[in-house]
Amino acid sequence: MTKSIFVAAAAAATMLTGGAAFAQEECRVGIAMYTLGAPYFAAQEATARKTAEEAGCTVRSADGQNDMVKQIGDIEDMVAAGINILIVNPRDAQGLIPAVNSASAQGVHVVAIDSTLDPSADFITQIQSSNQANGELVGAWLADHLEGQPANIALLSGSQGNLVGRDRRLGVLRGLLDAMITDYGSAEVNILGQGWGGWATDGGLTAMEDLLTAHPNINVVLGENDSMVLGARAALQAAGRLDEVVLVAAADGQKEALELIKTGDYGVTGLNNPNEIARKAVEVGLQALNGELPEDMPKLTFTEPAAITQENVDEFYDPESLF
Repeated sequence: MTKSIFVAAAAAATMLTGGAAFAQEECRVGIAMYTLGAPYFAAQEATARKTAEEAGCTVRSADGQNDMVKQIGDIEDMVAAGINILIVNPRDAQGLIPAVNSASAQGVHVVAIDSTLDPSADFITQIQSSNQANGELVGAWLADHLEGQPANIALLSGSQGNLVGRDRRLGVLRGLLDAMITDYGSAEVNILGQGWGGWATDGGLTAMEDLLTAHPNINVVLGENDSMVLGARAALQAAGRLDEVVLVAAADGQKEALELIKTGDYGVTGLNNPNEIARKAVEVGLQALNGELPEDMPKLTFTEPAAITQENVDEFYDPESLF
């Protein structure tokens, strides 16, 4: 499995305090989130803001409200206001290219986070968890849990056309199939239905209600994030079917999911720490501002993957986290 390795900020920055590089010149950071409508994104914005402010930067942030046109306007407003670092979680991989290119052409150091931005755009690097690596670890755990039994899956996806969601579900299915074949000599995986939950708890609940009505033999709920799976869990509980189903998320590590993993009421989730991603993004932006970027900085930077289970959940659970 090939993955890019993050070059730690401490190795390249000349001034570090508490792990964050400090600006050597006036630092003005813009944080353009495509949405703040879920705890994950709220935590990401809060950590980026805190890291930048601790480094002595002034900060502007905006909620794109899941609207690409608004996010483009947010970026243009920030650039006009004089930011010199832009942290952007893009609503659309292609649609944000002109705004990002324009910002870079005006001397703004752009770092993309989380959701995919087309690599043809002019930005420093994209920082995200490895959906393939996390997914394969989650899928392998699920194969072991099922012990050779068929996987009858209700699939909960975020939004149509979203590349991150696609990579997440395919990563889990790849890991599941490979582990089933390797460990049990055969694989039976049935995607009984796909529901679109909009990445939200309420959306996951509604999608799961529809899937339960249509498919009485579901034994796995696979969601592209924890929020939708938590909503699905509420639907399963209301239907009296929690004991029949294992709950699996391709990514996130949301606090409420980890609490259920601790008690054995939720199977597994992939590590997608919004705080780590946001913190590293600001550090890379500061490196660029200070002229200290590594020459071999990759266009895509992955954080370390992990499948969070009852066996290791204490390593990742933080009761103080926003997410």
